[in-house]
Amino acid sequence: MIKNKILQIRDEQEAIRLFGHQDEFLRLLEADFSVKILFRGGKAKISGQDADKVTGFFQYLLAEIRKHHYLNRAEVIEAIERLKRQEKLKPEGGNIEVSSKKRFIHPRTSGQSAYIKAIRQYDIVFSIGPAGTGKTYLAVAMAVNSLIKEEVSRIILVRPAVEAGEKLGFLPGNLYEKISPYLRPLYDALYDMLEVEKIQRYMDRGVIEVAPLAFMRGRTLNDSFIILDEAQNSTSEQMKMFLTRIGFDSKAVITGDVTQVDLPSGKISGLIEVRELLKDIEGIKFIYFSEKDVVRHELVQKIIKAYSLESIRQGRKSGEKEKS
Repeated sequence: MIKNKILQIRDEQEAIRLFGHQDEFLRLLEADFSVKILFRGGKAKISGQDADKVTGFFQYLLAEIRKHHYLNRAEVIEAIERLKRQEKLKPEGGNIEVSSKKRFIHPRTSGQSAYIKAIRQYDIVFSIGPAGTGKTYLAVAMAVNSLIKEEVSRIILVRPAVEAGEKLGFLPGNLYEKISPYLRPLYDALYDMLEVEKIQRYMDRGVIEVAPLAFMRGRTLNDSFIILDEAQNSTSEQMKMFLTRIGFDSKAVITGDVTQVDLPSGKISGLIEVRELLKDIEGIKFIYFSEKDVVRHELVQKIIKAYSLESIRQGRKSGEKEKS
């Protein structure tokens, strides 16, 4: 049965935010659902078998827009994908309060929602998945949130300093200049959430520390939110060293992409090893992201999926050769 729905739009600016520039979102919905959308005189007429579903989608977007929240192109396209998968339009998990102009950061996929819930519930969380899924960004947001709420007294952000085993000697400059490029993604996330002056003040006082993984040896980290980023490039020994640094009233998040290991041949990735070693330990949670959780350009999802399929294909080829 053909249905007709009417949606009232306040002004042209709201219509652009709702339908996209040159009606991009409108065309995407018409392509993926059985609807025809006509906007004229401040009213959108939605007709077709999926009129109820698409009208509900626009009502959700309008509510978000009118509440204060600016929806960028990527967020709207992600919402359309969730609608196609018949998932909840607004992922659960709650907003993350941070001290910045944004004030709140929120999950944008169901995988990110599960990730945030896990960080709130567990003391040690491993997040494994491709680039662009928000593993590091959301972990830093949760760390800042914990600091604001005084749940921890400091944030420690850690990375393997160099992909090939932290051999810094051949690089020019002093120690800070040597390690800074490898820690830059962690600084970028911080600067997106806290004022520059506050970050500098926190770092001067040791409230926020950004350091290479090798510097964690011999330490015990109490009352801290600790993030190990790019953990696929930690060795088995380094991963054990890091995990045994965690002290009382601390929380640790370990992030990485097991398809992007840059360790020298013969070195075992600590992140790959712990997937089996620690999977049954109560109090530790593993969250796995897929291309569906990528929140960058929509083509990135397709690129990641293509590489995953190629990896599977190559694995099958290898298995067939061994059998023969």
